[in-house]
Amino acid sequence: MSIPNLPAMFISETTGWGELARLHPPVTKLFLRLVVPMSIVPPVMYAYSELIHPGRVFPLSVPALTATQLLVSGAVLFVVQLAMVSFMAMLIRRMCMARDHDPAFEEAYALAAVAPVPLWLSSLALFVPSLWFNVGVVMLAWVASLALIRHGVRPLLGVSDAQKAHYISNLVSLAGVGAWIALLVVSGEILSLLLG
Repeated sequence: MSIPNLPAMFISETTGWGELARLHPPVTKLFLRLVVPMSIVPPVMYAYSELIHPGRVFPLSVPALTATQLLVSGAVLFVVQLAMVSFMAMLIRRMCMARDHDPAFEEAYALAAVAPVPLWLSSLALFVPSLWFNVGVVMLAWVASLALIRHGVRPLLGVSDAQKAHYISNLVSLAGVGAWIALLVVSGEILSLLLG
């Protein structure tokens, strides 16, 4: 998968996905070259938004967080995102196994690593100091992530039956939404413990 292929991957089960399936990248390569760099973007953009436009995008964060608080919250968000991708890969594999399909962990990890790319990139909208603009961008990112899941299940996980692939993609989508909510809750809980 190359970044130029990403837009086609939203609507195709072949373009980009075939290349990714053929390359069969190891988990460490995906982790270091995709997950880690993309997971850095949201914490950095959150810090930017809070430092440059305090209270404009996140009105409940007034008074503004200190640099130390932003550093701690960014580190927590970064680590939780890294853990969530591995958790989703394990969950994807388990959901497939429940439908009598046993993909390799590497295949499940590839889907878990590619699917949140639009969500990671949506944090770039924090350059615009508008809550509603950012909400709209996140909603579009969710649609894009769900499209990646829908089109990635068959080629990456090797699911040949269309009905089974549809069922698995629905389960993965539901689990992804739940994981995103859990990511926010866990990050919030850890931050409340660390920052008081």
